[in-house]
Amino acid sequence: MNKLRLAVFLGGQSAEHDISCLSGTTMLKNLDPDRYEVTIVGITREGKWLLVPSVEAVEDGSWRDGKVTAQLLPDATEKCLLITEEDGRMHKQPVDAALPALHGRFGEDGTIQGLFELARIPYVGCGVAASAVSMDKLYTKVMVARTGVNQARYVPLTRAELQDTETAIAKIEASLSYPVFVKPNDGGSSQGVSRADRREDLPAALALAAEEGTRVMVEENIVGREVECAVMTTADGLQASGVGEILAAAEFYSFDAKYTNPDSETDLHPDFPEGKEEEIRQAALKVYEAVGAYGLSRVDFFLEKETNRVIFNEINTLPGFTSISMFPKLWEAKGVPIREQLDKLIEGAFQRNR
Repeated sequence: MNKLRLAVFLGGQSAEHDISCLSGTTMLKNLDPDRYEVTIVGITREGKWLLVPSVEAVEDGSWRDGKVTAQLLPDATEKCLLITEEDGRMHKQPVDAALPALHGRFGEDGTIQGLFELARIPYVGCGVAASAVSMDKLYTKVMVARTGVNQARYVPLTRAELQDTETAIAKIEASLSYPVFVKPNDGGSSQGVSRADRREDLPAALALAAEEGTRVMVEENIVGREVECAVMTTADGLQASGVGEILAAAEFYSFDAKYTNPDSETDLHPDFPEGKEEEIRQAALKVYEAVGAYGLSRVDFFLEKETNRVIFNEINTLPGFTSISMFPKLWEAKGVPIREQLDKLIEGAFQRNR
């Protein structure tokens, strides 16, 4: 049986570059070598596309010093990578399918998905529109509002509005009470997110969020449990995992709490009030379908402390695949090992084009 020629893309120009490399490493180590002939494409922080020789080069970071480039040609009749050696010699590497392990801007926002579409190469994950909508917190809220799923109250701020800090603060205070959370409108992995407990905290929080995104979203503080559900579209149809809970070591699940604080934990079998786990699962499916998602997503919620209301937080259309990431762990808890998850996702990429 001929192996499927799979291109795995990792790295990228976003603030989540390093997390992408960790996700890519997990994927590469779990792809079935009997089913796939894998080509690894690493995108540096500066945006250079390089041919990565091995998973070990991803782990030690040496791939970033590579001299052999690998560009995906947008020509739909070619369906290939153009490999350019250090001495200038070129050859074409055919690609049957693409597996992006990219997070954040230029990887999760529909841009590289558009390139896959131009090249007519099947790819894992959401399409252009769903990726773009889900990466933008404001657009996501607009789409999810139609589902009836509860959401946190929010105040959006444009770049122009952020030029006048006092006016921006007045707009926030007219709608929300402290504390509030300040987020980049199109960031990921909690990059640029901070909590403002009083007016004096807002200028720095707004500036930090503006560094990571094109606009800023300020949300009310929800006191409750942070829970997550994984959703996957496969050849067998749409499926939701069980619900896991984040036990953050910090006051909220920040980037550092996720990836560098060993005291942060996840509970894959938390106890919920009767009926709440199924309510969260159904809400996750509603959100997934509202934004037009496909392939995989992780949908995050709060279970409010006093009321037990399920409140939608955000959807991640290329969730982490690191050793501590909730998406693969939730499916493993359902009896689906990572290798099988990847097989299902890749099969689903071809199913979409049938």
